[in-house]
Amino acid sequence: MNRLCSCVLGLLFFIYPGIACPPTDDLDLSTMIQPVDSSSFIRNPAYYHWCHSIVKESENHYYLFYARWPKSLGFYAWLTHSEIALAESDHILGPYRNSRTILLPRKDKWDAVTMHNVQVRRFHDKYYLYYTSTNTGARPITDSELTSVGKQGYSHALWGTLRSNQRPGVAVAENPMGEWKRFDRPIVEPSGPIKNVAVNPTVCEGPDNKYHLIIKGDDVSSKTWRLIQANGVSDSPEGPFVLEEKSAFSEIPSEDMFLWYDKKRLRYYAIFHSHGDNFIGLITSTDGKSWEKAQNYKVCRKEIPLKDGTVMQVDRMERPSVYIEDDLPKALSFAVKKGDESFIVILPLKSNAE
Repeated sequence: MNRLCSCVLGLLFFIYPGIACPPTDDLDLSTMIQPVDSSSFIRNPAYYHWCHSIVKESENHYYLFYARWPKSLGFYAWLTHSEIALAESDHILGPYRNSRTILLPRKDKWDAVTMHNVQVRRFHDKYYLYYTSTNTGARPITDSELTSVGKQGYSHALWGTLRSNQRPGVAVAENPMGEWKRFDRPIVEPSGPIKNVAVNPTVCEGPDNKYHLIIKGDDVSSKTWRLIQANGVSDSPEGPFVLEEKSAFSEIPSEDMFLWYDKKRLRYYAIFHSHGDNFIGLITSTDGKSWEKAQNYKVCRKEIPLKDGTVMQVDRMERPSVYIEDDLPKALSFAVKKGDESFIVILPLKSNAE
């Protein structure tokens, strides 16, 4: 029946090209996921790896941007000592080589402490690197105090100061190697449905030629640190972004949204990890403002299918990212923690199920 409807609609569109195709919601990433070999995981024994983003610069040349920080400082040092690194590959799945640091915090600026939540997009022949950073506010914090915060984590007296000064920014370059131009202000401040903090920026260009943002912050209606998602829009990928008064999605605790516009289905999608639950979810919108669960809402469990037929169980599986090429999803990647290792896993997606 669905195929018959599609044929009829296609015939009508051919006869009457002015008729716009209705948006569809049939993306099913769960059927596209392919197993991977554990040897392809992107890791380094000296670093924790986490947030990441892949862009293709030219034929058979891929760049992986990712956040990393020294394992010697502890896992919670993402808030205090993360930096953004870059590696290259001839294939989307790797292996990635020539890893080096490309962006560090800027002393005495709004982004003075940590560089995290990296996501890179190409808009009109320029590259836009979105990130989250923080600062110490009016109270100076010494290097030794920062180290102490990273090693102790949430219970440290200064954790709240660093947490609540987190904001998203953008750096712009002509090519992935840089030089990256940064700005004196974040791209958005907490407002509308969120307060205190704005983190995990994800940006895409819509068919309206505007730039749509999803950002995470504390719910203004909650007395505790309850994080929800907010929508923003701007005429420029550099911002500033204006947030909608209504939250984007607050039905379940969601983290690490990755946003894109599906030109085939004429709708926005955002993938996320469900905080506290064992699944990766998918939401959708036709206008980039009003969101609902996608038809194929649950993408996968937080586990890794391996080529040897086994399934790797992990402690954490977050930061989902969909690599889009020629307007089609080609790979699904995650930040994974297992024991005292954290690494990046890139799962190929079947090309015949698009």
